[in-house]
Amino acid sequence: MKLQERARNCLIVSVALMLIAGVLALFGLGINPGIDFAGGLSIVYKMGSAFDNADVEAALKNAGVTEYQIAKAGADQSELQLRIKSLESDTEVKTEEETEGETERKTAVQNLREKLEAELSAKYPDMKTNEATVSYVGGVASGTLLRNAIWSVLAAAAAMLIYIALRFDFNMAVAAVFGIVHDVLIMLSFMVFGRNFVQMNSTFIAAMLTIVGYSINNTIIIFDRIRENHRKAVYANLPRNEVVSISVKECLGRTINTTLTTLVTILCLYILGVASIKEFALPIIVGILAGVYSANLINGYIWAALTELRTARAAQKKAAKA
Repeated sequence: MKLQERARNCLIVSVALMLIAGVLALFGLGINPGIDFAGGLSIVYKMGSAFDNADVEAALKNAGVTEYQIAKAGADQSELQLRIKSLESDTEVKTEEETEGETERKTAVQNLREKLEAELSAKYPDMKTNEATVSYVGGVASGTLLRNAIWSVLAAAAAMLIYIALRFDFNMAVAAVFGIVHDVLIMLSFMVFGRNFVQMNSTFIAAMLTIVGYSINNTIIIFDRIRENHRKAVYANLPRNEVVSISVKECLGRTINTTLTTLVTILCLYILGVASIKEFALPIIVGILAGVYSANLINGYIWAALTELRTARAAQKKAAKA
């Protein structure tokens, strides 16, 4: 199976990025899981005025918290967002009923809040402690979320494989699913490279599924043009790689327009949005670029190589029978 040189080079770049990310993960520098996956506590306070991170850090240390993240939000940067990965009394909750473990966890959270609010309220009297938003994700819940995310991507890929195989042909289905896997792995690699400023939370799963849909849409448009051109008599004697190149060029104007329109919107969300919006927008930006990259430079040529391979094998069998 021979790929066009340009497609082969693009694939080498992608594989290299994935391998580097894999090596970093093996050395403990992998994806930085947020509380949705690692489990932990999230508290949001309205401070009533701008606040100093050093005051919050001091309050957390005095409360015995060592692993945490602090973020500011709101138009005037007066909203405090705390993420605490673990509590000394954390216990996994296995049922919806009130259990002893859950009671201990609630007590630990309440004790932490009382210590934090007592110290911070003394420095920031306008702090609205009664309007705090508290959420907790235990180990069981985070494990379930991760499994559901994996199954969601696998189910989407399987459904698309079946649809494209029926709508186009099996080789195009394989190439399209290859592109989906490529885009998801590129997004995961980015999460490894950007572990110091981006976490993997449930918003990343939403972004990943969004990109699966966006990427397959680009691929289907190009595959439809490939199929159309492949049937034309004028291109009948051309190698399939060249048919793919012609088809990609014919779709290039549409690809540029739709990609730029989407990117401008997502970039505005990232620049102007709050922290939770940025967590969603940043992977989307990476995924859009990866999807355009694979749809135009890799997927079609994978189909061409698979089809040429199938044709060559059919010719060999025919020659052997003769």
